[in-house]
Amino acid sequence: MAGKSSSAEKRHRQSEERRMRNKAVKSSVRTSAKKFVVLAQKKTVSEAETALKDMIKKLDTASRKGIIKKNAASRKKSRMQRLFNSIKAAQ
Repeated sequence: MAGKSSSAEKRHRQSEERRMRNKAVKSSVRTSAKKFVVLAQKKTVSEAETALKDMIKKLDTASRKGIIKKNAASRKKSRMQRLFNSIKAAQ
């Protein structure tokens, strides 16, 4: 039985690099979302607003690159914006 072809090996390396890059981006999005939620629960409006903007930026970037689906990014942004609006109104 013959070994892997060189093109198959290259394909595997490329897909592995992409997988790791995508994983890092997804992790970064989740971290920024969690950071925002924690700040929202503490009701620190100005810090939460900064965190929300950062999270939206990361979601848009991930969505544009196809790492996260467009509708999933929109759904997350909408939910976080609603949470932000509720803490801002309660202030």
